[in-house]
Amino acid sequence: ASVVVRHKPAIEIPDLTTEKPGVIVRDPAMRLIYEQAARAARSPINVLVLGETGVGKEVLAKAIHTHSPRSKGPFLGVNCAAMNESLQESELFGYEKGAFTGAHQARAGLFEAAAGGTVFLDEVGELSAGTQAKLLRVLEERVVTRLGSNRPRPIDVRFISATNRDVESESTTGRFRQDLFFRLNGISLLIPPLRDRPQEIEPFARMFLAAACREIERAEAPRLSAAALEILRQHLWPGNVRELRNAVDRAVVLCIGETILPEHLPPSLVKAVEARRGATPPLAGLTAA
Repeated sequence: ASVVVRHKPAIEIPDLTTEKPGVIVRDPAMRLIYEQAARAARSPINVLVLGETGVGKEVLAKAIHTHSPRSKGPFLGVNCAAMNESLQESELFGYEKGAFTGAHQARAGLFEAAAGGTVFLDEVGELSAGTQAKLLRVLEERVVTRLGSNRPRPIDVRFISATNRDVESESTTGRFRQDLFFRLNGISLLIPPLRDRPQEIEPFARMFLAAACREIERAEAPRLSAAALEILRQHLWPGNVRELRNAVDRAVVLCIGETILPEHLPPSLVKAVEARRGATPPLAGLTAA
């Protein structure tokens, strides 16, 4: 009798929350997002990261790249909202010498420069209609044609896009190309806002506090007072993680003592919290956490 033993195929799923000191994942919903991202990282599938401004879309995109087969290649990103249509095309597709006024020499675009790596299109929902059409061709044919040229050049990149817009709804109204949406949306990952992840506010605050002290070479990092920490916990954070970092950076600069107090936080932030809870301002003399 013959016996054939086959091992059950096992797919190693990386932990995207390790190896990156700037990543904090405590909320259950965020853990699920990072688990899905880890599965997507090992495949060539296009990823669309959704969420409000400042929630950490680029952090997640970098984590996906770091744990992908393309990790040794470059990770190149561009903010599509920061460019007009002509600049979008020249930055993404490149151009030949003499293609337009000021094009004194040929230049490879982002898609060529990221060969073997990952292209991150931040705020992809802000692309013009013309650029959307050209991007669709790049995704379908995996070639790019520089401005001023008629020769298509093959590219080898993985695409990760991000936006704070509801591009799925916009694709049904014509604001965003539906065929492009389907191409970009191999898998979508929706990052919840910081206000829905209260477990992560304190860890983020302490991480940013330590980073801010390193930047200004402050040997002894101040502590967060209980009152200041409570304000951070109760704020709704419309600017999400980015707003939290700015608030902590400001507090570190203004605090010359050993403890960060509510008075060191942005006044608008403190007033917003006080207005919501309808309480008197916290006492500055509360002990540190």
